[in-house]
Amino acid sequence: MDNLFEFAQFFLYQASTDEQLSLTHQAWRLLSNGELQLSANQPALPITQVKFPDRPELLPPRLMPNRKLNAPGGIAAFFHAIAHIEFIAIYLAWDIIYRFRNLPDTFYQDWLRVADEEAQHFELIREHLQGMGVNYGDLPAHSGLWSHANDTKDDVLARLALVPRCLEARGLDVTPGLIDKFKQLGDTASVALLNRILVDEIGHVERGSFWFKTLCIHQGFEPETQYRQLIGQYYLGGKPKGPFNHKLRLLAGFSATELEWLERN
Repeated sequence: MDNLFEFAQFFLYQASTDEQLSLTHQAWRLLSNGELQLSANQPALPITQVKFPDRPELLPPRLMPNRKLNAPGGIAAFFHAIAHIEFIAIYLAWDIIYRFRNLPDTFYQDWLRVADEEAQHFELIREHLQGMGVNYGDLPAHSGLWSHANDTKDDVLARLALVPRCLEARGLDVTPGLIDKFKQLGDTASVALLNRILVDEIGHVERGSFWFKTLCIHQGFEPETQYRQLIGQYYLGGKPKGPFNHKLRLLAGFSATELEWLERN
């Protein structure tokens, strides 16, 4: 394959997990070397036909077991949950490439880099889990993450508002506290892994902020007003709940006005 959209379609509709990881890295290498075409020659297939692995078992959030880090198996359960988030994040990066056409080449370059980094995260976490005697898929996982992709399948602004600027941005709020907990446990391997993910995720949210604002202006919308409108329309509960990490969100492209709105009851 030498076309980005062919890679995306194969990832989303045909590939096994190991194939998905391999072709994500291959696509990024080809693009980095200027060897990948960025013009779509076929319309996108329906998002309802996207293929997922048979495992892990997907449960509604309310049915997910709640295990504390210091409980037996708690650390493995925590990293299995993070592995699933990162795995779906690869899908989300590929889907924003595949689903939305006729955007600047740099849009596709940015999101393919994100897909490649999310695949690296997943591989690192999977290896970390295997060191605890657990494979990805051995435990149940949260079923709700992909629903945001389906909800925003026809609106790139809604996708950018909901995924990088809402779901991924939540990681900027909670990960520093989790890193502190693992420091207290003396788990240096977990601290290093979470620090690596956090640094990359700041960049992913920043790209979401950049493209949200860029495409808002291109479509004639005021970005902050449009962000509030889309979150109110698509986010269950009206808007995310804090506390919010202002320092990291500002680094990731949130404005002080947006943070003030998010903090407001």
